[in-house]
Amino acid sequence: MNRINKLFQEKKENILSVYFTAGFPALNDTVKIIQELEKNGVDLIEIGMPFSDPVADGPTIQHASEIALKNGMSVRLLFEQLKKIRETVNIPLILMGYFNPILQFGVEEFCRTCSEAGIDGVILPDLPLNEFEESYREIFLKNNLHNILLITPQTSEKRIRQIDQASEGFIYMVSSSSTTGTGKKVEDFQQEYFERIRQMNLKSPRLIGFGISDHATFVNACRYANGAIIGSAFVKLLDEKRTVEESVSCFIDQIFVNK
Repeated sequence: MNRINKLFQEKKENILSVYFTAGFPALNDTVKIIQELEKNGVDLIEIGMPFSDPVADGPTIQHASEIALKNGMSVRLLFEQLKKIRETVNIPLILMGYFNPILQFGVEEFCRTCSEAGIDGVILPDLPLNEFEESYREIFLKNNLHNILLITPQTSEKRIRQIDQASEGFIYMVSSSSTTGTGKKVEDFQQEYFERIRQMNLKSPRLIGFGISDHATFVNACRYANGAIIGSAFVKLLDEKRTVEESVSCFIDQIFVNK
């Protein structure tokens, strides 16, 4: 069974997913960050593949991508770093990025290498659902790799139900139409959107992302979904010149106040 499905079978609420950019702040921090996040109670990790034009990302993650690329991070190097990750890490791992580097890598080779490294899914915001269904679904299935799909407040009910039927892991529920790390908090967004989605009784579990940054916003998001995703707030901490251990511990203390 894919680790993502196993997680949602075993834990129905308050799931914490954390995003960080591979190769940031230092080129070889990737494995250490993953290990420390798991050690501190994170349920799911999204590893960002840095890209020169991250259109869905705000300034914080754009900055992290720029630094990571300058450090020398690439998709191939990331796979080299993750080659033995399953010797020490058990929680689900997802790669997040843009489709162009994967096309350049070769979609079949990419999916096969993900499987070999123990990657459970990918999030590719710029890969249209119909293109995925027509050209790539079978490759993903063959490698037990989930393509995590996104919805926004502007997504129609018909489209949401199509995405729900096509989803095999969870639905990434974007809390607004803005980019990541805009400074808005989840309580600023449309509560009716969260409630509308909840009342649709979708088959797929949901995680809310964009605008989650602390204990209060995490708890609020978990009222409407199985959990939440935090990215920019954690990436900012990593940029504060602390050790990885200090950054992760500080982050967890901010999210799980009663930890």
